[in-house]
Amino acid sequence: MLVDERTREVVAGRVELATTRRARRVGLLGRDRLGPDAALVLAPCVAVHTAFMRFPIDVAFVDRQGRAVRLVRDLAPWRLAIAPRAYAAIELPAGALARHAVDVGDQLELVTID
Repeated sequence: MLVDERTREVVAGRVELATTRRARRVGLLGRDRLGPDAALVLAPCVAVHTAFMRFPIDVAFVDRQGRAVRLVRDLAPWRLAIAPRAYAAIELPAGALARHAVDVGDQLELVTID
């Protein structure tokens, strides 16, 4: 799960990791949507694009400690988002950042479920 430490709210119940060059390159390409409680974490990653994507996404760029350094809401297909100070990018369904009240500076933590 992905949890916002400030609000203690679960931002995403299902999290996929893209930590290899191939997995980061593929990302969300070829999908019709991202589930309402899903997220894709790309690491390391300072920029994302939505070329060839079929739906908008929210992106939370985080530093090595998981602190949000930049938030991009409703990134439409064929757009680019960059955060030079980021270590990773968390892609979420459009509207998820607002729905879960995620702010810059929030600590986003990956929590495993037993």
